[in-house]
Amino acid sequence: MDPSTAGRQIPVVVLAGFLGSGKTTLLNHLLRRRAGNRIAVVVNDFGAVEIDAMTVAGQVGSTVSLGNGCLCCAVDASELDGYLERLSRPAARIDIIVIEASGLAEPQELVRMILAGDNPRTVYGGLVQVVDAAEFDATRARHPETDRHLAIADLVVLNKTDRVTPAEHERVRRETGALAPEAAVVSASYGRIDPGLLFDPATRPAEDEKARQLSFEDLTADDGHEHAHHPHTAYESLSFDEPAAMDPRRLMAFLDSRPEGLYRIKGFVDFGAADPGNRYAVHAVGRFLRFYPQPWPRGAERRTQLVLIGSGIDRDALEKELAVCAVTGADAARGAEESAMWGVLRYVRSGPAAEEAADPV
Repeated sequence: MDPSTAGRQIPVVVLAGFLGSGKTTLLNHLLRRRAGNRIAVVVNDFGAVEIDAMTVAGQVGSTVSLGNGCLCCAVDASELDGYLERLSRPAARIDIIVIEASGLAEPQELVRMILAGDNPRTVYGGLVQVVDAAEFDATRARHPETDRHLAIADLVVLNKTDRVTPAEHERVRRETGALAPEAAVVSASYGRIDPGLLFDPATRPAEDEKARQLSFEDLTADDGHEHAHHPHTAYESLSFDEPAAMDPRRLMAFLDSRPEGLYRIKGFVDFGAADPGNRYAVHAVGRFLRFYPQPWPRGAERRTQLVLIGSGIDRDALEKELAVCAVTGADAARGAEESAMWGVLRYVRSGPAAEEAADPV
């Protein structure tokens, strides 16, 4: 199975940032460049967000109808679980849920609710904090909580870098990185980041192509000329395919020291003799990490297949570090100690939800 397309769980991404940072611009960019993914948009504290509901509704894969006629989800934190439950039903065929937090929201509350939820069809997809590079100092002065928000971010988008000098850009990036030491920090103009940082480019099924009308996405996708004048940060990916089993302790050491810029890891791990009956689906975003043990599919070849996604990552170095985790030679002959899996099992969710949520996004 190709780990780049496997998965039944829907990532829930929190998009945060103070008013004017460019959250809505970034969101609409992602919606236009969604590559066939079906996106549900939840807007937290709708009244405080300047968002073009008609524009968003023309692009999202699914919406929730509200009595006031809005065409996107507008909820407060207390309603969030109910909306996530509705949006994650298989009939909706949603690929990703994006929660656009109010400019005055506390993103950690939304993150806490997602992590504490017991919906087996959703998984935490990361906190994306958007920062206005041109107003960085002024924003921190007006909103001291900026530092706290950055500290818990998984991905920081340093936006509006076209409005600052190269020296100022470097200073703000350096200071932002210090405030968000565990996050990947990417620079952007006009909210243009590569969608692959948040969701995988998807190919529409062949049957959908046979007589498909032009979609809103087709009509609004940026042409090459315009795109050339608005640079955006691209993501890089590494596919790791290893037939030898992985040493649990070495792999956990790698995962516990994930390098700067590495934002997501997903796929399947073979721990060999350490747990011969199961393969482990892995899902990591920022500092969030979870394993899902599941019986090996009948007839499946035993191997480890991972996809790593980030910005500015050293692909060669990552591949070498992962290769060191493979069990070969004398290590394979010795077998596995009973305690070898303890580090992995710390990240296995117990209970009914874990049994249903076996595949990574």
